[in-house]
Amino acid sequence: MMKIEEAIKQKEFKDPYNKAIVNLLFTHSHIVSQQSSLFKPFGLSPEQYNVLRILRGQNSNPITVSSIQERMLNRMSNASRLVEKLKQKGLVVREESVRDRRQVDVLITDKGLQVLEKLEAAIYHLNRELILLSNEEVDQLNELLDKLRG
Repeated sequence: MMKIEEAIKQKEFKDPYNKAIVNLLFTHSHIVSQQSSLFKPFGLSPEQYNVLRILRGQNSNPITVSSIQERMLNRMSNASRLVEKLKQKGLVVREESVRDRRQVDVLITDKGLQVLEKLEAAIYHLNRELILLSNEEVDQLNELLDKLRG
């Protein structure tokens, strides 16, 4: 196990809170890098994968781009641009909303569902490679991260 000090070649941290923030940011970057490598053969980014998962969770019910944006893990992402790229790949469709003509509804296509299905086992294994913790430790980590966000 490599400590954060070794990973970023820093002798020590003056403040454990600063160390925790740096550690979280470094770990986030590591996870995103690993996910990006997994998604690359499918022509997806982690953000596009997130959009597909949100749409799959809708169970064939349409959702607006603004609702997708609210559910994104990275809310700084441009959901409209992500949806357009997924549309170009045939993974989603955009339709005028029947409820509000000013809105656009988005649905995942069968092709999009197939991509998620192909990725499912790989994601399962990657998550276990990245998080080398016991079930109890993972539960504790989740509780601590929830507490951290307040």
